Amino acid sequence: MTRYLHTMYRITDPERSRAFYEALGLEFRRELPIVREGQLEATNYFFGVPGQDEKLELTFNHDGRTYEMGTAYGHVALAVDDLDETLVRLKEQGIEPERDPYRVREGGSRLCFVRIPMGGVRERT
Repeated sequence: MTRYLHTMYRITDPERSRAFYEALGLEFRRELPIVREGQLEATNYFFGVPGQDEKLELTFNHDGRTYEMGTAYGHVALAVDDLDETLVRLKEQGIEPERDPYRVREGGSRLCFVRIPMGGVRERT
């Protein structure tokens, strides 16, 4: 039997990343230090939607490395009860949409992409 555990990606600013995902409604679940040969190598931060088991894992490497977004990266998709209210709340926290909400197809759900407030890295909801 296969069971989905989580999705992971690397971050460079744990505090800003945590604030961003909490603003989107995810809850911080736990922090897991990765220690190898007595040295703190990385820290994993786990988030999830309240009431759901699936997790988002953010990994911060303590060696100072940076990352470039690959062209294969897409987005993290979340559903909200009220998109307009959510965008107002996010704007109050400095999180702006890439463009106004739209529908991919006639009659489809409205969607909107937002940018994480970090240089060069963007998240989409």
